[in-house]
Amino acid sequence: MSETAGRIIDLPELRNRGQVFRDRTHAGTVLAGMLSALRGTRALILAIPAGGVPVAAEVATRLGLPLDLAAVSKITLPWNTESGYGAVAFDGTVRLNRELIAALGLRPEVIDQGIARTQEKVARRVRELRGNETRPDLQHRAAVLIDDGLASGFTMLTAIEALHHLAPKNIVVAVPTGHYDSVTRVAAVVDCLYCPNIREGYSFAVADAYEQWTDVEETTVADIMRGFDKNPAAFGTP
Repeated sequence: MSETAGRIIDLPELRNRGQVFRDRTHAGTVLAGMLSALRGTRALILAIPAGGVPVAAEVATRLGLPLDLAAVSKITLPWNTESGYGAVAFDGTVRLNRELIAALGLRPEVIDQGIARTQEKVARRVRELRGNETRPDLQHRAAVLIDDGLASGFTMLTAIEALHHLAPKNIVVAVPTGHYDSVTRVAAVVDCLYCPNIREGYSFAVADAYEQWTDVEETTVADIMRGFDKNPAAFGTP
């Protein structure tokens, strides 16, 4: 492993390479090896649904740590559900990409509708995928945020902002793959960032790091989460 400025830890042998993971489970295995120092601690693994859940589940299983969800969703464009101009987090935190909004000329009513629609989506995910709205008690413990990759990093930054409101001991981000610019940007606002496969270049897609890539359905997320027993001590009051 290599540690660079800003507490970014990667695997030099995987830099700027594609298809380095068989699937999300394999990516979780690699991350678990990098995070092995957390075994036996009180750290809480927090998966960003949906794609981050299979990765995080493998990390939590291998390290013997509890798993929970950090429900965050991007606010998508009306004409392109793959692209977003902001994100909403589980506690209501809203983060907007003002530069993109200005460049696209999005009207205020379109933005408000997008925020409201995304807030409903996040609230539903909290209700259906976590089973309750009780937020985790993170005081005096590490929060480890996991997704299946960092493209723009905007969703992850929103999740980090929301986590700061819960006052964790420290925040660690762990993602299998990420664009160098986004990794650097996110690392600046957390205590440590693990990313085995950092890539540079104009064109970047998270999926390019995987041999097998499919969308993760919410039913799959629900099945995975049912396999983990929540530790009551991990959760505080809403």
